[in-house]
Amino acid sequence: MIENLDPQQAWDLLQNNSDAVLVDVRTKVEHSFVGHPPGAISIPWKEAPDWQVNPQFVAEVKKIVLDRNAPILLLCRSGQRSLDAAKALEEAGYQLLINIVDGFEGALDEHKHRGNLGGWRFQGLPWEQS
Repeated sequence: MIENLDPQQAWDLLQNNSDAVLVDVRTKVEHSFVGHPPGAISIPWKEAPDWQVNPQFVAEVKKIVLDRNAPILLLCRSGQRSLDAAKALEEAGYQLLINIVDGFEGALDEHKHRGNLGGWRFQGLPWEQS
């Protein structure tokens, strides 16, 4: 089952469930330089420059999340790649998948800027850069 939570709900779940794992499915560059929540594990769903789906994505998650009943929260820039990644994990047998709606940066505003309408940073949740 894939559940959708907003960033605050996702943060609350992470604080209250020690089994929960946060997987950042953005590119390594996005994870490092744009920023990420503390403790987020970087496993890109797609990677530049060709933007093809990472064929090792599910295998990499399996190395980190051994319990298929553990909550896995998935984060991307705006909530689409994370949903696609959640669907792949659901097909692989994971039971509790959580897509973080609006992702890390949220939707584009009228000036084509992210971070002004929603997302992890907009909500004022903890984050860091590498």
